[in-house]
Amino acid sequence: MAKLNVNGKLVEIEVEDDTPLLWVIRDHVGLTGTKYGCGVAQCGACTVHVDGVATRSCALPISAVTEDQKIVTIEGLGAQGPHPVQQVWAELDVAQCGYCQVGMIMATSSLLAQNPNPSDEDIRAEISNICRCGTYTRVLAGVKLAATRMAANRG
Repeated sequence: MAKLNVNGKLVEIEVEDDTPLLWVIRDHVGLTGTKYGCGVAQCGACTVHVDGVATRSCALPISAVTEDQKIVTIEGLGAQGPHPVQQVWAELDVAQCGYCQVGMIMATSSLLAQNPNPSDEDIRAEISNICRCGTYTRVLAGVKLAATRMAANRG
């Protein structure tokens, strides 16, 4: 039996050790905001935070996660009201089809928590998620605006 801290709640799950975290979150915890894209940790649709770090959950076996680690999904990111990144994404209409955007938002919020003033190069290096619709220009604008807003809220 695995015990996980998902969005601040301790959950117990009966799964095989090699079950990817993505499927535990979706199928056993019932949080379907995190998406399946490629299954090989390349596209980023499955991005969640594990102890604040953007992590591709489709390739992370549940045996690699402990109950002491804090897992945050898109549902947990906005649990206390929309996160500034979520607000900016809606305001700038960043998403086109929207499928990859949950992963983009999770990667962006992790980046901004670690680097509150990223350069364009930092953003391009850290937000490596794939968007089939090609909204990368809007993603870059969204990251910059979210960074500005978050800095203003801190100051």
